[in-house]
Amino acid sequence: MDKNLYVVLMAGGIGTRFWPYSRNAKPKQFLDVLNTGKTLVQSTYERYLAICKPENIFIVTHEEHADLVVAQLPNIRQDQLILEPMRKNTAPCIAYAANRIFLKNPEAIMVVSPSDHLILNEKEFLTTIQKAAEHARTQDKLITIGITPSRPETGYGYIQFLESKGMLKKVKTFTEKPALSLAKTFVESGDFVWNSGVFVWGVKAILLAFQKYLPELSEALEEMRPRMGTADERNGMAQVYAQTKNISIDYGVMEKADNVYVALGKFTWSDLGSWASLHEASVKDEDNNVINGDVLVYDTRNSVVIGPPESLIVAQGLNGYLVGVFGNVVIICEKDKEELFRRYVNDIKAKPDGSDFL
Repeated sequence: MDKNLYVVLMAGGIGTRFWPYSRNAKPKQFLDVLNTGKTLVQSTYERYLAICKPENIFIVTHEEHADLVVAQLPNIRQDQLILEPMRKNTAPCIAYAANRIFLKNPEAIMVVSPSDHLILNEKEFLTTIQKAAEHARTQDKLITIGITPSRPETGYGYIQFLESKGMLKKVKTFTEKPALSLAKTFVESGDFVWNSGVFVWGVKAILLAFQKYLPELSEALEEMRPRMGTADERNGMAQVYAQTKNISIDYGVMEKADNVYVALGKFTWSDLGSWASLHEASVKDEDNNVINGDVLVYDTRNSVVIGPPESLIVAQGLNGYLVGVFGNVVIICEKDKEELFRRYVNDIKAKPDGSDFL
């Protein structure tokens, strides 16, 4: 197994579009969303063990979820946990991890991966990652994994590439969540792929990119390096995060850099970012319903109905709905209108007792 290969699992989000199943105290990466007997972060961690030494897998999460990570991944050592003091999107998260890994191994190749995605055809996925890692050894490329689209999906980002031989293509443009008409054009063109949010690069390459495109963040973390791994790391990182921008790696680096490539993957993938995507990825009954719990449905189709074992849910006459009982929240809404979930959460935050339901 390659001693220079490192994996960083991003496990710091709160899954707003998956509320009320995903809550602040236990976001979706720590849930058995697909009813497999394993949480999403457990499945993701185990997936990478096939190509990466266990001591080279790092988990980045908010410090309030440290205990959840330890409980679900008991083999993780304390120094493999990278705890963020606040959520500032993916660029600070990745920059923090890159600096920690650089201190351990300046020749490292980093795989950066969300911890809450569904991947089928895992052998094909891991082969794609390993081939991308070989290309990244030159420490001069930033590689993202692209998925051949199976439909004009409006909830994903798209990457346009320049045609060339081989699996690695030079990136031409990034487009975030296009309208349906544009998504159809992308799929028909043949030179667009879905942006999976999985990245592969040499640690030197990504640190150089941070220096160039996010210099303030880069400088702050370079100054922090002597304190990393010491008792003063937590206080120092709290100061860094308080001053840094909330910015994604795509917007902060990937869309600006001129050495970005996409490795084409042919495996089945879903970001499981919404109830509609869960419905698509889950086992369904003869009426295209996803059912979990003590549930009776009548004249109901294309819906998701979930409840705890101690509650009986009876649903009739629904098409395309989410019906769920999650702790102290009951939700009934159209499952495909994922843009409304942020509104629900924001409205609940405005309630005097709103934190009880988030």
